[in-house]
Amino acid sequence: MKFRLRDFHGKDFDTLWKIDQQCFPAGIAYSRFELKVYMKRRNSFTLVAEGGESAAVLGFIVAECARQRSGHIITIDVLPVARRSGIGAELLRAAETRLAAAGCERVMLETAVDNTAALAFYKRQSYFLIKTIPRYYGNDVDAFVMQKDLRSLAGDG
Repeated sequence: MKFRLRDFHGKDFDTLWKIDQQCFPAGIAYSRFELKVYMKRRNSFTLVAEGGESAAVLGFIVAECARQRSGHIITIDVLPVARRSGIGAELLRAAETRLAAAGCERVMLETAVDNTAALAFYKRQSYFLIKTIPRYYGNDVDAFVMQKDLRSLAGDG
C-alpha cells in the first residue's frame, strides 16, 4: 500500500478522532476532548499517514518530547484495513526520529497488557517492558510501560 506521512492539519481532527474510536475499545479510546488536549500539548506533534487514490487518512501518531530527555508516544492508530502495510512502523520511526532530534534520549509508551498485536509490534520495533501500571485504562485493564533508547538516532534526521 502506498502512503506518505505529513504533519497534522486542523481540518484532520474529526477524521483522526473517528480513527481512534475504531482502533480502541471503550475505556481506552480517547474522548474528543482528551485527544484534542494531547494534540495541543506544548511539546507534542501529530503525524498523519495518507494514501490511496483519494489520499485518505489511514493512520496517525501523537507524540511529545516530555521532561528529562524522554519522549512519549501518546497514541498510534492505523485503520484495520491498512494494518500490516508498514504504516505503523513508518509513523513510529518518523516520530522517534523527530523526538531524537529534539533531544530525547528515550521514548516511552503504554499499551494494554491484553493487546497482543501491539505488544508484538513494539517488540519488533525494539521496545522493552519496564513496568506494569495496574488498572491504567478506564476499563480497569492494566498497562505495560515500554521504552526504547533513541540515542543512536540523534545523528539521523
